[in-house]
Amino acid sequence: MDIDLVTPKDQISWEQDPCPWNVAENVSNHRCAEKNISICPYFCGIEYQDYVLCCYPNENPLQGTK
Repeated sequence: MDIDLVTPKDQISWEQDPCPWNVAENVSNHRCAEKNISICPYFCGIEYQDYVLCCYPNENPLQGTK
């Protein structure tokens, strides 16, 4: 799964909220998930219709559990 909330607005055809972690740090490098690499510690899942759930500024307490 690749979830990227840093795509420039002129490159997407839908409305997208910015990553709150990127906003707080005034950067554009944090991503919710990068395929086969990492999942953001603030990523809390996906709701129907592709709505990304973010726990920022609190880390997801279930991250890393099975």
